[in-house]
Amino acid sequence: MNNRIQNQSDIVLSLENITRIYSQGNNQINVLNNINLDMKRGEIISLVGNSGSGKSSLLHIAGLLEKPNSGEIYINDVKCSKMTDFGRTISRRMSVGFIYQFHHLLSDFSATDNVAIPMRLSGYDKTYSKNKAAELLNNLGLGDRINHLPSQLSGGEQQRVSICRALANNPDILLADEPTGNLDSKTAEIVFDQFISLAREKNTGVLLATHNLKLSERSDRVIKIIDGKLIEN
Repeated sequence: MNNRIQNQSDIVLSLENITRIYSQGNNQINVLNNINLDMKRGEIISLVGNSGSGKSSLLHIAGLLEKPNSGEIYINDVKCSKMTDFGRTISRRMSVGFIYQFHHLLSDFSATDNVAIPMRLSGYDKTYSKNKAAELLNNLGLGDRINHLPSQLSGGEQQRVSICRALANNPDILLADEPTGNLDSKTAEIVFDQFISLAREKNTGVLLATHNLKLSERSDRVIKIIDGKLIEN
């Protein structure tokens, strides 16, 4: 038996002794150094740090997009290091949602169709997917914009569509990398409030990388990343 705490049903994400080293010419850069982090179901954690501190790398590792040099990732208490690429893809699709600074919406698809894509990829039929997408969009105040193309939406509206898309498959974990970094301060606050409210309603654990200390203070926990280590406030 390993030293992990037993009965971890409330822990949706666990990172154990994560190290990430990048090679740059003849140099090696230790971006993440023996990182340990547990996130509970429905918990909101803000990760703050300077540019290049490793926030994005940590999110990519947590979301199984990138492999650490050493350490282990558990999602819903399932060990992920030995998964095949296909297994990692399925785990991401079913358990993890991603939100980035730039929305990456498909320009030729309506707001509804953009949100429905993850559900269609997971095997849900078209009617269910579009109805669920419309419901999510309505919850974020976009009920009258569901048939609009991204080019017909404001920046804040586009980011709200991307939030709905990330939540479409009811993920246990939501990873957000500067989700309001491309918005003006007033719009950022509105979008952040709606994002956090919807995540709490769905009991989704959120790991949020941000430079915005004012917004991060609304999280359950704020953790700094300095010199490759996590320091909790």
